[in-house]
Amino acid sequence: MSEEEFRLLRDLVYSHCGLWFDDQNSYLLEKRLSRRLVVHQLKSFREYYQLLRFNRKRDQELEEIMDLLTTNETYFFREEYQLKAFSDEIVPEICAARGAREHNHRIRVWSAGCSTGEEPYTIAMLLLEMDCLRDWSIEIVGTDISQRVLQHARRGIYGASAFRSTDDYYKNKYFAQQPEGGFRVLDNVRKLVTISHLNLLDSTRMKMLGSFDLIFCRNVIIYFDQPAKKKVVESFYQVLRDSGYLLLGHSESLMNITTLFNLRHFKNDMVYQKPVSSPAGGV
Repeated sequence: MSEEEFRLLRDLVYSHCGLWFDDQNSYLLEKRLSRRLVVHQLKSFREYYQLLRFNRKRDQELEEIMDLLTTNETYFFREEYQLKAFSDEIVPEICAARGAREHNHRIRVWSAGCSTGEEPYTIAMLLLEMDCLRDWSIEIVGTDISQRVLQHARRGIYGASAFRSTDDYYKNKYFAQQPEGGFRVLDNVRKLVTISHLNLLDSTRMKMLGSFDLIFCRNVIIYFDQPAKKKVVESFYQVLRDSGYLLLGHSESLMNITTLFNLRHFKNDMVYQKPVSSPAGGV
């Protein structure tokens, strides 16, 4: 891959989904895209760039390379300390505030970058355990840009590695062992979760998801450059209700990205919160 081919392909990928490959990672882009040259029997990365720009199947091909370029390793109950803040502190706070002023109780959570589904199903299990939500409507939306991992999430069957941090209590209560191997998420969990395809740079489609009380977006924006991070985070702000929460990965921060959110210090973790009575308001 020449320097010019790298720049053309890097910029095309960036404009499509916000993933950024700097000059030091040119080898990574070349390695992951080289197999697509073989598939299409192309002689150069320039020919492949032309395919991505002008071929009538370009959208399908872009979906294919999103599977190649994104990292989707995850497991149930990842970052346990943050989940403890979620279930022991944040959700009870929402229950207390909502119960005092609303009659139709509903909680909506978005797992942005849900990969193979372990995160939204983990959220569902935690919410099912909470007494304060017993009569509430619970909705969890899981989205990802990779169609391959979304198929896995919809199937809801997982091997042993997905349970590396899962207590036997949850595994026995919310999964059924399959004759062909693996464990399937039970329907009482699955019915709370909607899995769909979404490019986080598509702010128009993002707004169509409706409003949320909490957004999990963990270890996703680390792959974006600053302008893309800013665009995505500001879109999160627009779809969060007033006082809604944004939970990022442990290595991620909004420093130098935006000042729209307040940083809340809970006993178990620090999370971002949309201020009350903000100009955007709740939906």
